[in-house]
Amino acid sequence: MTSSAHAARLVIAAAAAGCAAILTTACGLTGSTTAPPGGPASTPASSPAASTSAPASAPGPTSTAQSGPPPCATSALQATVAGTDGAAAGSTYYPIQFRNISTATCNLYGYPGVSFVTGAGGSQIGIPADENPVHPRQFIDLAPGQTAHAELRVVSAGVYPPGDCGMVTGHWLRIYPPNQTAPLYASFTASTCTKAEQVLSVETVVAGSSGP
Repeated sequence: MTSSAHAARLVIAAAAAGCAAILTTACGLTGSTTAPPGGPASTPASSPAASTSAPASAPGPTSTAQSGPPPCATSALQATVAGTDGAAAGSTYYPIQFRNISTATCNLYGYPGVSFVTGAGGSQIGIPADENPVHPRQFIDLAPGQTAHAELRVVSAGVYPPGDCGMVTGHWLRIYPPNQTAPLYASFTASTCTKAEQVLSVETVVAGSSGP
């Protein structure tokens, strides 16, 4: 073999080796994009922006307001205690009547505050009435001249031991209409306790002037 032919073969071999190296590198780059064995590539962690979604639930409204007439102001009402609605087990029931004496419709919602007092504008006697939840609270629209009522239960003060009661005769009730801070006064006579025995309890305001 001549020296020129031998040199030509060396050049061809070198070129073939170079091509093989290039092909190997290219294949390696292509293989790097495949998922690792055993499953897909791992998902990156959620970005902070994902935490801006709204909570699953939000607290509901707490207001007891309704669209319609405004609450009855104390100045719009007249309070009286009518004759008995009945008696049972040492207790007597009386309707506290609220009459709308204004020229506009208003509403009553919930319980009045009631206690014996020494006179109109006088000091409190004993403890105030507690709330009797026999009826659910409801909005009572009261047109001018209309009346709603809350049933007042009066326990006979004589059922309590004298030393625990400190019995006296009360002649006046102080009555706060529902959701109002100014009182009304109504003439009402009954025995009551000057000490912490529960003589009075009151129900929520309902429509009408008295019980069934």
